[in-house]
Amino acid sequence: MSSAEILASVDIVALRLDPRQGLELLLIRRAQAPYEGHWALPGVLINGLCADRSLEDAACRALRDKARIEPAYLEQVATVGNAVRDPRGWSLSVCYLALVGSGVEAGDEDLRFVPLDEVRQERFPLPFDHRHLVEQACERLAGKSAYSALPLYLLAERFTVADALVAFQVAIGQEVQHSSLRGRLERMKKAGWIEDTGTLNRPPMGRPQHVLRFTPRARQVFVFDRSLLL
Repeated sequence: MSSAEILASVDIVALRLDPRQGLELLLIRRAQAPYEGHWALPGVLINGLCADRSLEDAACRALRDKARIEPAYLEQVATVGNAVRDPRGWSLSVCYLALVGSGVEAGDEDLRFVPLDEVRQERFPLPFDHRHLVEQACERLAGKSAYSALPLYLLAERFTVADALVAFQVAIGQEVQHSSLRGRLERMKKAGWIEDTGTLNRPPMGRPQHVLRFTPRARQVFVFDRSLLL
């Protein structure tokens, strides 16, 4: 790379919810230098040779071609750039947050989901400034989850209120009152964003739970009239 060139990329913070482990981060094993063999965020370089018509197209390409994953939700979070984040020289990255539904698996040995806390607590180091990108994406997720239905994109299409409670609490990073969340889900039901399937989930212990179905509108997130944390 010449000193006049600037590397530009799109990098993806893709999160999955494991009910036992909490949030998990999708990583890919780098196939070439720098950091060959290291686990990093999936991403693609963008330049005049790419067929992408937009940054979002490039983000979808990174998930489709590199990870073979179709996100349930995708949002641009930040753009970072400087002369030190990449050992090859000046570079910039557009970071996207992607949420994938419950049950999505990493397709091969060069892909893996790791516990998000291990990355955030630096027990699982990432190359470049990828941990910083992860932090920015997590801050966006936590902030928006307090006043919107964003965590529902982490669930399967059919879920219970208990499932939703887990998703909201791990996305926000603190406890949420069951009654407050139930009230908001009822508002979503009246607005046509959630349907009652008419079936019950019967756990080994506890009372049967109504199974709901999430019917998200394209490229929109349901917004509550006030924060869940109030």
